[in-house]
Amino acid sequence: MISGMYKIKLAQDGYEVALAANGIEAIGMVEQEKPDLILLDVIMPGLDGFSVLEDFRQNKKLQTPIILLTNLGTDEDRKKGEEMGANGYLIKASLTPTDVSAEVKKYLK
Repeated sequence: MISGMYKIKLAQDGYEVALAANGIEAIGMVEQEKPDLILLDVIMPGLDGFSVLEDFRQNKKLQTPIILLTNLGTDEDRKKGEEMGANGYLIKASLTPTDVSAEVKKYLK
């Protein structure tokens, strides 16, 4: 699983990482974990990332930065993510785990 690769790299860089297997699990996990940052894929089983993002942004208590980390790289998808409240939009295919970790660091300064 690709998410495991990111988890390993981020953990090596000193971040505490929790993974959700699907969108529904992500919603429940965020309510319990209260993360400092959310990396959210768009293509997930159960509930897609745009739906999860919409749920998170409707929760006024949740002010957590959310970065969409996906392989959906069209301008339309990027624009949709930004309009829905994503703080960033990263294309997995064009980034290494080290690149993703560097982006995470920018948001957690």
